[in-house]
Amino acid sequence: MAAWRTGMAETLDEDGVGDDALAALSQRARPALLRYFQRRGLSAPDAEDAAQDVFLRLSRRPDVAMAAHGEAYLFETAASVAVDRHRRARARQEGRHTAYDEALHAVPDHAVDRIVEGRQELSRLVDCLRQLPERTRHVVMLARLERLTHVEIARRLGVSVSTVERRLVRGMADLTARLQEARR
Repeated sequence: MAAWRTGMAETLDEDGVGDDALAALSQRARPALLRYFQRRGLSAPDAEDAAQDVFLRLSRRPDVAMAAHGEAYLFETAASVAVDRHRRARARQEGRHTAYDEALHAVPDHAVDRIVEGRQELSRLVDCLRQLPERTRHVVMLARLERLTHVEIARRLGVSVSTVERRLVRGMADLTARLQEARR
């Protein structure tokens, strides 16, 4: 650890502040930063991201980062990044999230025959709906497809609530009978 600090001190004392000095600092300090972040509970990929954040912040302030106390500033920046990451994780409640697992979360592919059956069933439903009387069909569609209440349907159609209820009961019974007959 002392070896990289000596090398970093040489890099930090250079007058040529710029990308080369920051790249050299990154090369020397990155392993220590990764260990620093992992000791603070970050996973290896998150520690790598945090180290990248440190060097991003340093690239915005090369005059300070490359000054005589650059090493202290490097780890002060690292501490700030670690606090920011923990605060963000707490605010987003990341501990309550479940990582994506293909076996648990993937939607299985539907078999072609199941898709064909579904389309045929939908076609039968549409045909049976078309066979209903127009006013009954309208009530059924408003109630079941648009999910309107009986009162809303009655207002929209200008009929009583009891008329809506009667047509809906009659329409659903008729639709059920027609679908069962169509399946045979």
